[in-house]
Amino acid sequence: MQEPAPKRGRGRRPAAEVRQDVYSAVGPILLNEGMGQLSFERVAREAGVSKTTLYRWWPSLGVLILDCYVHAVENELAFNDSGDIKADLTSQLTAFTRVMTKTRGGRVLTELIGAAQTDPELAAEYRRLYSSVRRQAAVKRLAKAQEDGQIREETNLESMVDQLWGAVYHRVLIPDLPVTQTFIDALVGNLLSGTAHSRNPNHLS
Repeated sequence: MQEPAPKRGRGRRPAAEVRQDVYSAVGPILLNEGMGQLSFERVAREAGVSKTTLYRWWPSLGVLILDCYVHAVENELAFNDSGDIKADLTSQLTAFTRVMTKTRGGRVLTELIGAAQTDPELAAEYRRLYSSVRRQAAVKRLAKAQEDGQIREETNLESMVDQLWGAVYHRVLIPDLPVTQTFIDALVGNLLSGTAHSRNPNHLS
């Protein structure tokens, strides 16, 4: 099978430009169609890059899909800092839930998590590109709330992350009950009611 020619020009394009072409081509496919129809051949065709380039930068299709997924959702899952930790956690979990339940992205992520159980390279990339980055962003925002007096100093922030996102993952992976806005509001409210300073004038209950 003949490899597609680059979209623009004949010279070697900057690596960042080529990567962006791949992200731009694959991201919408993942969120609208899922990963079932993706292959190195299709990515090369859609992005206008050679398979040789793809293989050089992404050692497996799973790693390529993971990298493109991260870039596809990074803006929607950006952590806001409005000064109100309850509002920010609620909006963050609402956005995360939308990606997981209203787009094919949820299926993509759960399939990648499953594949990572038997693929050490994908597991390492999952931690590096996605889970550790998401956790660090959440802990950073919670730490700011702690500094602002909205969360008690002795609260374990890592555990808060596990309780909040873990609960959403649980309902997504074991769908006995739906992930609704009512559930998210209760999840955030119940957790913060036990960690907020009672003397804080903006006590979250």
